[in-house]
Amino acid sequence: MSSTELRHTALDALHRSLGATMTDFAGWDMPLRYGSERDEHVAVRTRAGLFDLSHMGEITVTGAGAAALLNHALVGNIASVGVGRARYTMICQADGGILDDLIVYRLAETEYMVVANASNAQVVLDALTERAEGFDAEVRDDRDAYALIAVQGPESPGILKSLTDADLDGLKYYAGLPGTVAGVPALIARTGYTGEDGFELFVKPEHAVELWQALTKAGEGAGLVPCGLSCRDTLRLEAGMPLYGRELTTALTPFDAGLGRVVKFEKEGDFVGREALAEAAARAELKPPRVLVGLVAEGRRIPRAGFAVVSGGAVIGEVTSGAPSPTLGKPIAMAYVDAAHAAPGTEGVGVDIRGSHEPFEVVALPFYKRQK
Repeated sequence: MSSTELRHTALDALHRSLGATMTDFAGWDMPLRYGSERDEHVAVRTRAGLFDLSHMGEITVTGAGAAALLNHALVGNIASVGVGRARYTMICQADGGILDDLIVYRLAETEYMVVANASNAQVVLDALTERAEGFDAEVRDDRDAYALIAVQGPESPGILKSLTDADLDGLKYYAGLPGTVAGVPALIARTGYTGEDGFELFVKPEHAVELWQALTKAGEGAGLVPCGLSCRDTLRLEAGMPLYGRELTTALTPFDAGLGRVVKFEKEGDFVGREALAEAAARAELKPPRVLVGLVAEGRRIPRAGFAVVSGGAVIGEVTSGAPSPTLGKPIAMAYVDAAHAAPGTEGVGVDIRGSHEPFEVVALPFYKRQK
């Protein structure tokens, strides 16, 4: 197989039969949209959407030393995660730069599943394997062992309940339990990247098509639609969720990204990046780094990643993500800006869009928060 050949998920033929527009995403051929990305976005906000996320990277860590290894390799306190629960965390370089943001599920006393972003799965696998030296733990590449299907949106609990006898009401956010959905064995996780309630279902690839079809049928009366990666991006942007490669990079520490809370200095033992991150934390206390803020356009022009944020003729920051917001009806962006201009309502802030300084309002993140 040539290195340029795209990888295909178990649902590839199904996406094509649905008329999906496909795109290369981190080496995978993935559905960008099926019809209107705006309609798909609105469906997730108001009803439900079905996503193929099989490009995500699953890495299993097992053994008596699994918790100790993950505490050493990651910045979070993974040993304190209960069985059946999940935690958002990060893996950093020795210099504190972010290699990836992750979700870690504790599946059993000595078994964890680390879920990495598709673009970083190999990097994370390599780092964990290297950091496992001297620990009584095994790191296993399970990317081919799982397909991942997400159902997201306010109607998703009802849709899923019709297909499983698992206790969904008792399943908290950032928790997972084994069960069967439409007769298919699955890890049912109450997680997602849309700002809505929803579930991510980890199943064997050979069961992916029947599960997708069962969910589609169960969701017919509730307005469920298949959704591509394009609306997933606008949904996570409205929800103020960072994307690796945009808001998070190796050039930034978690403290630079305003996510210092994920770094747990109080946990036992040393961890990779501890010293550099302690320095970053101290620096952030003395002089706040650029702050991640929300920007809402006063006009119609769309800010894009890399565009300069300006005030009084000077550059004060940079856009990391920008798109039209179907929920707000205006273009929005996330941007890192100098602390002096970060307060919501700060006057005179604009974005340089091809030489024209377009006015934007500075707002607190997220742009959108669902009603509980």
